[in-house]
Amino acid sequence: MNTKSLRGFSLIGCMAAALAATGIAGAQDRTTLQAVTDPSFVPFEMRDQETGEMVGFDMDILAEVAERAGFDYELETMDFQGIIPALQTGNKDIAIAGITITEEREQVVDFTDPYYDSGLRLLVNADDDSIQTVEDLDGKSVGTKTGSTSHDYLRNQLSGDVTIEPYPGSSDMYQALLGGAVDAVFYDAPNVGYFAQTKGEGQVKTVGPLYEGQQYGLALVEGSEWVDDANEALASMKEDGTYDEIYKKWFGELPDSE
Repeated sequence: MNTKSLRGFSLIGCMAAALAATGIAGAQDRTTLQAVTDPSFVPFEMRDQETGEMVGFDMDILAEVAERAGFDYELETMDFQGIIPALQTGNKDIAIAGITITEEREQVVDFTDPYYDSGLRLLVNADDDSIQTVEDLDGKSVGTKTGSTSHDYLRNQLSGDVTIEPYPGSSDMYQALLGGAVDAVFYDAPNVGYFAQTKGEGQVKTVGPLYEGQQYGLALVEGSEWVDDANEALASMKEDGTYDEIYKKWFGELPDSE
């Protein structure tokens, strides 16, 4: 083999090595965010009993936002009441768990644009016609989730003889209702509605109006550089129909626009 050929192979080898190094550097440059969710907010986030993986509407939204915004993430779970403090301390970078955007929370974390419109609703036993609104809870007990906006609403709005029973997980408060420990459950409308159609079918029913129109957002550590990128990702998902596909997968047809 002549010298010119050797130089040619050497040049090709150097170019290949440079390209490989560029690819490795690009992969290493992609930021990995520490993400957190609450494993009990069905069908937004729940653990697949067969695979052990977290699945649900929020999990699909997070995966798509991360892909479009350009970051990777490592996901952990914790009780809902610990999520905002975890972002405040910087132990976590981003959270998605059906987190309602509120002025109080906006003082300590950053939110993306809303990705889901929700509200609060009552759930009662299927044969109970005595409770139709929160005003009918006088003299009764109502279960809700610790640290949630539904818990705050009950404490701030209810008067009279009402016993409020906070539970750490949504499954706990539903079991309390089925077991007779409480007379009603007051929580996020999509969650109580999903339970009434699945595990609670024939045993419980949703009643009354939708209280406190709410919007969910992804929460990030205050000052996060990823807010704008996440917002752009959400906007593009809605524009190209990806958001609609994810919504229909978990909730059926989207509600009519007002």
